[in-house]
Amino acid sequence: MSTSLTDRRPPGPAGEPPSATGARRSAPPAPGRRNHRERLMAGGFLAPAVLLVALFLLAPFVWTVYRSFFGDSRTAPFSWFDNYTLFASDPALSRSVQNTLMWVVGTVALPFVLGLGIAVMTNAGRFSRLARLCVVLPYALSGSAVAVVWNFMLTTDGAVNQILTGVGLDSFAQGWLLTWPGNTVVMICANAWQATGVAVILFLVGLQSIPPETLEAGALDGASSWQQFRHIVLPQLRPVSIIIIGMSLVNGLKSFDLIWVLTQGGPGRATETLAVSMYNETFLELRPGAGAAIAVVLTVIVLAASWLYLRRQLDVKGG
Repeated sequence: MSTSLTDRRPPGPAGEPPSATGARRSAPPAPGRRNHRERLMAGGFLAPAVLLVALFLLAPFVWTVYRSFFGDSRTAPFSWFDNYTLFASDPALSRSVQNTLMWVVGTVALPFVLGLGIAVMTNAGRFSRLARLCVVLPYALSGSAVAVVWNFMLTTDGAVNQILTGVGLDSFAQGWLLTWPGNTVVMICANAWQATGVAVILFLVGLQSIPPETLEAGALDGASSWQQFRHIVLPQLRPVSIIIIGMSLVNGLKSFDLIWVLTQGGPGRATETLAVSMYNETFLELRPGAGAAIAVVLTVIVLAASWLYLRRQLDVKGG
């Protein structure tokens, strides 16, 4: 009657005691087998995403690279780098590269500076919400809608010239979209009118996340408003600044819809960027080989610029 439950269990094989048998049955799986099982499960979950990326991103890019080494007809022979030499021999593509660089500089600098300034001025104030709404509202519009609005303003008989004429500044009225580089500059300003909204939102999030104690400590140490902004606010806005500049960089390199609706790359091909040139060569000039080469070059530029920028920022942050 005093025998315990452990003593009633039958002995294990080869005379093993009952306690050893129970411990052997409840032992966890080996670490190697568990890690292998976890990897298989992770691979199973990632497989659909990897397949979709390979199907809709990598496969078209590989085909574009392959197509860029052939001529423009379906039966054209392998032409090596003939399509890539157009960047040195075609004046339209040289101008397209210049415009793309202008767009990169403008779409990075203007939204950053304007967004930061507006966010700082409207961070606290009586009419700050209304001001932020007016600035952020254009971001809700599509690029084509923004182009329609600015086309109404920038044509020869548009709103801008009529206002200048009405206030007696007839000498400043001009065809804003007819001469280079002025037409590219005004389109960059139109893009900044839309893109500044998201910069304002992100900068406001960064400003509101700054602990007020740091500003109070700076004020107690005798720092002026500019010194507080430069040495306290700006360093804490660094993560937000990295995001804004990275987004603006990529958007500037692939600008298309605003340019196409406003000028279609004209007059002539004066306002084309690489994205517009790619479309023009492929679908209007019916030169798919040249269009594929432009697409490859543009993709390499976007990836290289993004990688170099992010690498530099992460190295600085890590250092």
